[in-house]
Amino acid sequence: MMDRGAFPRLRPLRLLALSLLLFAAAPRPSAAAPDEDILGKAAGYPAAPTIGESRRERYRVGSFSALDTLAPYCALDPAPVPLALPVETPVDFAYRFSGGTYTLDDYMRRQRATAVLVLHEGAIVAERYNYGRTPGMRMLSNSMAKTITALGLVKALEDGAIRSFDDTAATYVPELRGTLYGETKIVNLLRMASGAKFVETYRPDDDRAAYNRITRRDGNIAAARSITERADPEGERFNYAGAQTQILGLVLRTATGRTLCDYIGEKIWRPIGAEAKATWMLNPADKAEVAQGDFNATVRDYGRLGVMLANDGLVSGRPVLSADHLLDMTEASRQPPAFRPGRMRWADSTYYGYGFQVWLLPGSHRRFVLLGIYGQAIYVDPMLKLVMVHTAVGKDATGDAGQTHLGAERDALFRGIVARYGDW
Repeated sequence: MMDRGAFPRLRPLRLLALSLLLFAAAPRPSAAAPDEDILGKAAGYPAAPTIGESRRERYRVGSFSALDTLAPYCALDPAPVPLALPVETPVDFAYRFSGGTYTLDDYMRRQRATAVLVLHEGAIVAERYNYGRTPGMRMLSNSMAKTITALGLVKALEDGAIRSFDDTAATYVPELRGTLYGETKIVNLLRMASGAKFVETYRPDDDRAAYNRITRRDGNIAAARSITERADPEGERFNYAGAQTQILGLVLRTATGRTLCDYIGEKIWRPIGAEAKATWMLNPADKAEVAQGDFNATVRDYGRLGVMLANDGLVSGRPVLSADHLLDMTEASRQPPAFRPGRMRWADSTYYGYGFQVWLLPGSHRRFVLLGIYGQAIYVDPMLKLVMVHTAVGKDATGDAGQTHLGAERDALFRGIVARYGDW
């Protein structure tokens, strides 16, 4: 019989082991994040008083984790049984950048990341938060939402609601007949290749700003009618423009007869095993979702989305999307040569390629990334079963595809994570 007096001596060891396990599992805050004072630390990182001010620096941290408190939205409910994300022994990742070697903690001190989450084979191996952000907060996607819209279209194709991506947008949205975007094939809208003359630089006087003003005032159809000139034949040249995603959102809504929140919620969000409610901001004029952006979800649920993509459409052995359709969307060799990494020119670079509303990375095998302005990203490496979620409040809107400092160092961080498990 065991001596009862032994139990008191074992309890401290058990408590120590439990404490170490809980410490390892807890998201690790960064010691000091960049530009805390500029970004509103003294005021507690407040959200903006209006959605129009949400991108201002002093409100960016608060607004990017509370955008759905500022304007109307629709919601995507979580799964009845969330997909478990086991927590493994934390990995101390290292990467090289500009002649130096840095750790993930260094990265959080160097860049305006609000969160970084790394998953390997569906388990959390690193998780960091800056600026007082926490795992339960819904973080703004910006243009990562474009890929979510595209996933909805792929599912609608599988369901038969869309017959072919070679159909034009007007095939499904009669109000677009006779317009440039309406007479463009869905596949060319997916590749940002409508050929429309459209400049998106995130300046207050660019075509994006004018288009969005019309959308907010008069609705998506009126805005689509304002684009009348092609600079190139459709399908030939990449030209990034969120207006094309807005048209895709209309196609998905009319083809399915359902809102994006309803359809994608049922077909994508709950099947990935989402743990928390997600939200999608609505355009004030016509109450349609802002298909090109303004989706909000927790970092871990973005991670669950990445896990589904890394597993070629499978979640817990069940298909959410067809692997073949995901290859059409994310495999460089399935895109025309002008849209492949090393060939496609954008922002004075040929680094990225582009698939169906998703950026394609160079390297030895298929990798791709969802990107949003100000530093949002979900990197996916299906062969290595790696996912990196990155949310941020970058200094400017244009840094990602252009490979300015934040985009370039974030890419170096992901390369360092890949190096831990394989080769680039």
